[in-house]
Amino acid sequence: MIRFGVRVPNLVLPRYFPMYKELNYKVLLDYALESELLGYDSVWVNDHLIFGSSILECWTTLSSLVPVTEKVRLGTLVLCNNFRPPSLLAKMGATLDYISEGRLEFGIGAGWNEREHRAYGIPFPKPAERVKRLDEALEIIKRMWTEDYPCYEGKYYRIEGASCEPKPLQKPHPPITVGGAGEKLMMEVIARHADRCNFPHRSPSEYARKLDALRRACLRVGRDFKEIEKSWWGRAIVSRDEKGVNEQLKALYLSQERKLRFEEWVREVRANSIVGTPEECVEKLREYTRLGVTYFILRFGDVPSKEGLRIFAEEVIPEL
Repeated sequence: MIRFGVRVPNLVLPRYFPMYKELNYKVLLDYALESELLGYDSVWVNDHLIFGSSILECWTTLSSLVPVTEKVRLGTLVLCNNFRPPSLLAKMGATLDYISEGRLEFGIGAGWNEREHRAYGIPFPKPAERVKRLDEALEIIKRMWTEDYPCYEGKYYRIEGASCEPKPLQKPHPPITVGGAGEKLMMEVIARHADRCNFPHRSPSEYARKLDALRRACLRVGRDFKEIEKSWWGRAIVSRDEKGVNEQLKALYLSQERKLRFEEWVREVRANSIVGTPEECVEKLREYTRLGVTYFILRFGDVPSKEGLRIFAEEVIPEL
């Protein structure tokens, strides 16, 4: 079964949403509600503190969607492990799953944006340590979601009888999506802990290489590679004709630093994104599904408009 999720606009960042000029919670809310009405499986919120000109905090925003939605699943894409102790993350996740009646999609990564760490006074270790911290954090989170009074003592974190009640409604726990593509330490964290891997902004050939790395990591840790769902997230630019596609591409091109000529840049964007008419999008998606991808999380390029969101739901998804 192929499923589709949507990134809602909780931030103003031209290279993400070139037509979204001013942060507006009502736009975000309307976008999430429309996603549910159109039958998307999930909506996802970004977790940054400084990213672009304005951004709403992830957990607070996600919680606000609980009482106004009914069926759509609610995801974090992806939480920065360094921002919150894992014991607190476990409690927050359990609470959101409980109040949403089992709709949490728990996405987490090791963190990468040094600027926001420094600005907020949060330590920013070297990459290897950040990944090792994530490994310990996921062990704690899973224990707190499944055990009564778990204890754990690692190099970076410890808990002692950390009761987490009420437990999440989803059993054994909410699905864990681990975002990251490092082919050494990160792949082993995914292999040990993830229900779903997430490799962002990858062309089909790059995605295939990451899957090979994950397959090797699964062999090393003794995990069945087939147990891990494969997901992709990135840009979607869709219109019913080439004129509409090109208008979105030009807006995106003008919104960022341009090191390549437009034609070269377009080739790169098309390689790493879902771009084109509905027919072209279907063909590109099939390249990924042939690799085993079953979950796509999309960031539509025409936000705050909902035209792309609607065209994709009505003309692309039924073909998959």
